[in-house]
Amino acid sequence: MLRPEHPSPRSLAGFVQEFGIEVTGAVDGLEISGVTLSTGDLHPGDLFVGVKGFKGHGASYAAQAREGGAVAILTDAEGAELAADAGLPILLVENPRLALGEIAAWVYRTREHPPLLFGTTGTNGKTSTSYLLEAVLRQLGLVTGLSSTSERHIGDLTIVSRLTTPEASEMHALLARMRESGVRAVAVEVSAQALTHHRVDGLLFDVAGFTNLSHDHLDDYADMEEYFQAKLPLFQPELSKRAVVCLDSPYGVRVVEEARIPVTTIATIGHASAEDVAGADWTVEILESAPAYTEFRLTGPEGRSLVTREPLIGWHMAANAALGIVMLVEAGFELEAIGAALDADGGIRAYLPGRTERVSGDRGPQVYVDFGHSPDAFENTLAAVRQFTTGKTIMLFGADGDRDASKRSEMGRVAAQGSDILVITDHHPRFEDIQQIRTQLLAGAALAEDQPEQILEVSPPEAAIVAAVGLAGEGDSILWAGPGHQDYRDIEGVRTPYSARELARAALREAGW
Repeated sequence: MLRPEHPSPRSLAGFVQEFGIEVTGAVDGLEISGVTLSTGDLHPGDLFVGVKGFKGHGASYAAQAREGGAVAILTDAEGAELAADAGLPILLVENPRLALGEIAAWVYRTREHPPLLFGTTGTNGKTSTSYLLEAVLRQLGLVTGLSSTSERHIGDLTIVSRLTTPEASEMHALLARMRESGVRAVAVEVSAQALTHHRVDGLLFDVAGFTNLSHDHLDDYADMEEYFQAKLPLFQPELSKRAVVCLDSPYGVRVVEEARIPVTTIATIGHASAEDVAGADWTVEILESAPAYTEFRLTGPEGRSLVTREPLIGWHMAANAALGIVMLVEAGFELEAIGAALDADGGIRAYLPGRTERVSGDRGPQVYVDFGHSPDAFENTLAAVRQFTTGKTIMLFGADGDRDASKRSEMGRVAAQGSDILVITDHHPRFEDIQQIRTQLLAGAALAEDQPEQILEVSPPEAAIVAAVGLAGEGDSILWAGPGHQDYRDIEGVRTPYSARELARAALREAGW
C-alpha cells in the first residue's frame, strides 16, 4: 500500500467531533496518521477499520491491530462486540465501508488542493484510456499519476497493482503520496465493483469517461441491467463534475440519458450507428491502420479537429485515445495545445503493458499477449491482429475459474469465428475444475458458423503456447488472450509465478525464432 512518506497526524477527538461518531473509550490526546482495513497494511498511528466480509468480520483482528500500533477501531455494532476486549477506543458507525471514503479523505486531507482527477469506466478500454490519457498529460508537461488494473504511477515511480480500483483507504493514501510528489493530474480506472463497494467514495472527479458496456461480470451482478446500473453512480454529481460518453455501444446513449451532470458525447465513424455519429459532439475517423500505430482524426464542435496517432493496433484503441483527449478538453486543456504537443512527438507516446503487446521479434510469427477476457474484447482484438496478418491467425486463450461462467460460451464462439487455428487452455482456475472450464469453452467454439482449421485443447498453458508456436510460421500471428500483464496464475488460492510474455519468448526461441 502506497502512503504519504510524511503524514500529517490529525486529532482523534477532532475526528470524532467532525463526524459525530459514538465512542467507547478515551480519545483525548490521541492522533491518527493513516487508515487501513488490513492488519497486513497497518502502520503505527493508524485507525483500523473493521468491516464485515464474506468470510468473517475485520473487527475480529482488533487485538492484532492493537499489537501493530493501531490507535483506535472504527466498526459497526457487530464489530464492536468482537473488538470489546482489544483495549482500544471503539468508534461506532452503522456502515464502516460506506463511511470509509469520507473518513480517509479527512485523514489524508485529499480534498485540500486536489489534483485534476479523471475517472474512466466501462467493460473494455478502461485501462487503455487511462494510460493514453496519462501519456498525453505527460506530453503536455504535467507530473502525472495513474491507478489502473496493471499499475500505479506516481510521477516516474511504478508499482504493480493488486486491485483494478483500490479500497477507499488505499486510494486516498495514494493520492496523498502523489501530492507529496507534485502530481498535478491523475487518471483512475474505475470498475463497476469499485462503485458498488464504495472504493471511490470521497473523490470528486473533474471528468468521468465511459467507454462501452458488454457481457462481463455477471458473477457479481444478476444481469446486464444490474451491471449497467452499477456504472451509473460515476455519472452523478456526488462523484463527478462532468463526463464524456462514447456512443459506440448502445449503453452509451443510456448513460447520457441517466447522467445528472453535463455530458459531452463522442462516436467512432463506422462503429457507432449513423444516427449516433450524426448526433455526437465529437467524432473519430480512422485514417490509417499500421502494425505499429493507428492514425485518426478527432473532430469536435465548430469544426475543430486534430489528427494524431496512438501506438496500438485496432480502431477501438483509437477510440480510447480520442475519448481520453476529449476528457482533457472538458477539463480545460486547449485542443490546439494538445495537438501541438502530440505533433512534436509524432503522436501519443505510451506503453500499455499487456494490451495487444507484441512480444516476438522481427522474424517468425508475431505473438501478442492481451488482457482481454470478454467476448467483445476478443472480437475487436482478433480483428485488429488479423488485419496485419498475411498468414494464419492463431488464437490461444483460457477462462477464469470461479468467475462469470455465463460468458464462456460466447468467448469460445467468438474466438473460433475469428481465428484459423484455436488453442483452448487454462487461465486462473482458482478452485474450479479446469477440465470443466475448457469443456464449456469448447462447446462455445462449436457454435461458430465458420469453424477454424483446427481446434486444440492443450493443458497447461506452458504447453499450449509451445503447441501454438509449433503450428505457426513466418507471416502467421498468435494472439494469447487473458494473461496480458499479469505475472501469476491463481491455482487453488495460490498465486503461482507465471509470465505469458516470457513463456511466449521462450517458446519462440525453442522453435528457432
